[in-house]
Amino acid sequence: MTCVFCEVSVRKVPASYVYNDRDVFAIMSLEQPNPYKVLVIPHAHVESIYDLEDELAASIFQVTAKIARAIRKVSNCDGMNLVQSNGRAGQQDVFHFHLHLVPRFAGDQIIFDWDNTPSKRETLDQFADEICLGLKK
Repeated sequence: MTCVFCEVSVRKVPASYVYNDRDVFAIMSLEQPNPYKVLVIPHAHVESIYDLEDELAASIFQVTAKIARAIRKVSNCDGMNLVQSNGRAGQQDVFHFHLHLVPRFAGDQIIFDWDNTPSKRETLDQFADEICLGLKK
């Protein structure tokens, strides 16, 4: 199966480019829940965040910050969501790492809906300990 972002990377598929360097490119998202929504994408085919090398991750986030500032400047947005999905359960639909920059405007009706009930400290401490062990492996 052909990867659409790999094809966009080499300009086989048309896109509205915002940024392009050796490692990363950014394009306007086809879906615009709010104006100026951008996707930041590595040129290299990396399926998910789990496969992302540290150096490339740093490049992606440097470009993301630069583009977020530009979006704020031109749109006067009130906020910004960075959305990045991994795996089918995480609602990833294109299996090439990409980061959504979604400008937010007061009253824009975009809703992220999950339970915001605080967890017990013991549970949080247990999760933190398990993640720390995972970082050591």
